[in-house]
Amino acid sequence: MNITTTLPSASPNLTYDVIVLGSGAAGFAAAVTASCRGLKVLLVEKTEVFGGTSAISGGAVWLHDTDQARAAGHHLSAEQMRLYLKEVIGAGYNPELIDAFIEHGREALHYLEAHSELKYSLRPLSPDYYPDLPGGTLTGRALEIDEYDGRRLGEHFKDLKRPPDGMLLFGGMMVNRLDIQHFLSFKRSPKSLWHCLKLMGRYAVDRLSHPRGTRLTVGNALIARLATTALANGVDLWLEATPEALIVEQGMVKGVQITWRNQNRKVLARGGVVLAMGGFAASPQAAEQRPHGDAQHWTMSPPANVGDGQRLAASVNAAIGNHLSANFFWAPVSVLHKADGSQERFPHLVTDRAKPGVIAVNRAGRRFVNESDSYHCFVEGMFANDGANAPCWLICDSEALNNYGMGLARPRPVDNSALIEAGYLLRADNLAELSRIAGIDAATLEQTLAQYNTDAAQGVDHQFNKGGTAYNRYMGDPSHLPNPCLKPLRKAPFYAIRLFTGDLGSARGLVTNGQANVLNMSDKPIPGLYAAGNEMNSIMNGTYPGPGITLGPGITFGYLAACDIAERLDHSTAQPSRTGEQHVLRTAHLHD
Repeated sequence: MNITTTLPSASPNLTYDVIVLGSGAAGFAAAVTASCRGLKVLLVEKTEVFGGTSAISGGAVWLHDTDQARAAGHHLSAEQMRLYLKEVIGAGYNPELIDAFIEHGREALHYLEAHSELKYSLRPLSPDYYPDLPGGTLTGRALEIDEYDGRRLGEHFKDLKRPPDGMLLFGGMMVNRLDIQHFLSFKRSPKSLWHCLKLMGRYAVDRLSHPRGTRLTVGNALIARLATTALANGVDLWLEATPEALIVEQGMVKGVQITWRNQNRKVLARGGVVLAMGGFAASPQAAEQRPHGDAQHWTMSPPANVGDGQRLAASVNAAIGNHLSANFFWAPVSVLHKADGSQERFPHLVTDRAKPGVIAVNRAGRRFVNESDSYHCFVEGMFANDGANAPCWLICDSEALNNYGMGLARPRPVDNSALIEAGYLLRADNLAELSRIAGIDAATLEQTLAQYNTDAAQGVDHQFNKGGTAYNRYMGDPSHLPNPCLKPLRKAPFYAIRLFTGDLGSARGLVTNGQANVLNMSDKPIPGLYAAGNEMNSIMNGTYPGPGITLGPGITFGYLAACDIAERLDHSTAQPSRTGEQHVLRTAHLHD
């Protein structure tokens, strides 16, 4: 395809069918759907790169009865899904939103896979986070994004948000869940060794011409797949563009005032505006909505996610969710303080807490949680007892560190001495010394380890039941028996990493109906205004039922917003979709 880049008219007034604010998965789902339905779309991103939180996420989606699940023979009933969500969500269960999610999630994914580069595969085993609850499953709802060749983005690859260094190998190589398992097994499995050698060979070739690897996985692959289609469909992408205010006429949202390239532009939207700007987790006001808000807390949400969507929507009296189970999606986070004054945050999601030979203790030296439960549950445990468990320490022995790594520390044969020198990874030849440098009560830690080691040797955690559910065991080491999550900590040296409460983004957002239309304080739809992703009040009410419960609804309601706009517009005057070899890409690109 021949691609040229031109700029929009210098006129301050521009008109589109749809304006999407935010370039995460929800925003791109809305933009791609609208463009595939023949609408002229402007996608606005506040930062200098696109992808938002979605680009650095795991990329998984959690959806009901997808084509992939059906093909694998996992046809689960809608009532089973409703039962499970009622059990997890409790009093905050919203039938209208849950029904929309259940009824249209498969439809949204099917449409996007049929009309875009998006492609997902079913995880053969991926338990819900509470698999023992009524309606819970071991597989059928979680899908993971297929890897993608970033070179298909062409010149726009450089504008895709780069994952944090801690999520990359060798300075720039992306890996997914299966890749990690192969790297952990390469010493004992010829198949895994060959897999790793192929990945490293591809990466070495990439680095000859690119600043990082072009084999994209997880969230980067998700965004790259949607962005490739959006750009090919003629979606205009403005980077470093700041939405200042909604344009409202007679109670209807008609467009957005946007500062872009040092000019304030009045951009009109014939059909509507979709807010998908990632929520407010990085705002200074976020602390007011967290338990123990004065405690040290780290969000993985990008710095730009400061609640712009709620600020814009306030001008039309939009309603904000209230009384959520949690206002954020929690995750424990460790922080590396670098010599240059910068900081690197690492979310402890799947790689270490559940592994055998790893435990978490509070400052008193006591365990306080099932370490193999979900990251959301883990932080709830940190908040318990009036915050006495935050911050806490993740502790392992040398055998566990060599086999699995911990946080930013990598398994053998990687040299982690730089992390030790930086004070991120504590190392000690015995528990007494580890207690001293970590500030943990030594006698209590000795007692804790004695009790844990006795249980671990028997394969049963009598105190917190680590490894007691299918999800726990899935997160452990399947090759370690009888309990994939339990092994005594005995082999010195011992290691520790300090964990803080953290989050993956905000759950509290704009109240919407089943079409993603934002509602006002009187519970009435605001014409022309939609919300999706973390901008939309969580349909899970701040609970975390399974992997991908932010991206699954985000894609679903981004799609539903675009469909509602398309159905409301007069298609006879909508600009036709512009695809194929004749298309001239009109990306308004963004670096002066």
